[in-house]
Amino acid sequence: MKITDTHKLYALRFGGIMTIAGVVVLVDRISKIWTLRHLQLGESRRIASFFYLTFVQNTGTAFGLFQGNNRALGLLAFTILVALLYGARGLTERGGYWGAIGVALVLGGAIGNMMDRFHYGRVIDFLDFRVWPVFNLADSAITVGALSIAIGLLGSDEKSR
Repeated sequence: MKITDTHKLYALRFGGIMTIAGVVVLVDRISKIWTLRHLQLGESRRIASFFYLTFVQNTGTAFGLFQGNNRALGLLAFTILVALLYGARGLTERGGYWGAIGVALVLGGAIGNMMDRFHYGRVIDFLDFRVWPVFNLADSAITVGALSIAIGLLGSDEKSR
């Protein structure tokens, strides 16, 4: 089988995606380990007038929905992760640069939170702006990643017109 430029481009994107996802997982793990070592459960430290570090644990989904379903949510997260890996090539081909960045961020964030679910039985949250439920860096990566994928896919629709 001859290796084409398309295959090389995908390999380059795949390597970049895995690198970015790995950095997201690493930074997320470091931030959560710091939280576990320096804050007591429920403790809140003011950093700025609008921002606090507040240590909470979440056995549910975003916004604390579906509390107490950690095992089912862990399996759901794993299934979504596998589906995202399976669809990564199509998302990066159709979504271009923004799609690739988005896939990387969602993968890294999903892996970070999934590691929490399997290791601690809950997700460690600590970023608190007081106008939004407490969240973590993995949640941020997933949100920004999903927006990036949408931007990439919407941009590809504009190009095809």
